Amino acid sequence: MSGSDLRINWLIAVALAGWLLYLLAPILTPFVASALLAYVGDPLADRLQRLKLPRTVAVVSVFLLTFLFIALLVLLVGPLVRSQVVALLDALPSIAAQIEHEWMPWITQTFDVQFDAGVGIGPFLESYGQMAGEWGGKVLMSVAESGGALAAAVISLFLIPILTFYMLRDWDLIVARLGALVPMSQRDTVFGLARDTDEMLGAFLRGQIMVMISLAIIYSLGLSLVGLKFAVAIGVVSGLVSFVPYLGLVFGIVLASLTVVLEPNPVWPLIGVIATFSIAQMIEGSVLTPKLVGDRIGLHPVLVIFAVAAGGQLFGFFGILLALPAAAVLSVLVRFAYVTYLKEHPEVAGELDDATGEAASPDTARD
Repeated sequence: MSGSDLRINWLIAVALAGWLLYLLAPILTPFVASALLAYVGDPLADRLQRLKLPRTVAVVSVFLLTFLFIALLVLLVGPLVRSQVVALLDALPSIAAQIEHEWMPWITQTFDVQFDAGVGIGPFLESYGQMAGEWGGKVLMSVAESGGALAAAVISLFLIPILTFYMLRDWDLIVARLGALVPMSQRDTVFGLARDTDEMLGAFLRGQIMVMISLAIIYSLGLSLVGLKFAVAIGVVSGLVSFVPYLGLVFGIVLASLTVVLEPNPVWPLIGVIATFSIAQMIEGSVLTPKLVGDRIGLHPVLVIFAVAAGGQLFGFFGILLALPAAAVLSVLVRFAYVTYLKEHPEVAGELDDATGEAASPDTARD
């Protein structure tokens, strides 16, 4: 079989796999979630196994440690976050009223900006309240009519721990069985790509989880020192959504700024909010991401945002789960194809080096 025929066969296989993923997306969510959890927990299970623990005991230990961590988090932080979220939701009408009756007139007087009669929080809620009610009724009707989908979601919640346990216990065996399916002639290439993908994705996932937790703590402490109401709720939520680049930053600043309008003198609290998120962003960029995630990830923020958005649009929640692994694999494959092409066409590599040297030369820039 020639090289071109082999590439065509691989393209057909990839297209068929993508088509099957699209068809099976509604039922694959618990399996993908369990595979990701097993992948993240496998290094810890391997370390416990190196301490002479049997694999099953090591996996059970990982489950117990994870359960204890989640239980402590829920018991210690959960009630505070829940109370602040409820209080924040209760305060939204007063925030809206203060924006409309105090801030909008101040903007009009200070900057000579005229708002139309239909502009404002009140008219907005009045205009879209009925639409939201109708939409909510349709959603509830759809949920009521699709009891099977609701049952599938409940079943998935019970399936994920069970699937994760078995996948984590047999992870090395699963990887070995998949490796045995690769033809001998392609093993060096495929295994090399798999190692690169594992290094990139593993560092990203495990490091990003630590970054999210660290940011949640920094945001909560900083906003609490500022004296902001709902500081812990805003800090925790902003930290948890920070896996999408800059989403936690934007979300936290907007939500914290909206709560600042409840303060009698909002100027200093607003400065404190901006300072908190600015300092947290500097700590993330200079300490957290380099130390916990590393510089060799290769997943550009634009690629991460596009992958999450495209995955959600194409496959729903299943696509969001699969977005980052797919982006990592795609990044490794594109890099491999690029390097292979340059090796096969050294004249192109020479032209690129010359062009890069000319662009970087100050004399060339002046000419």
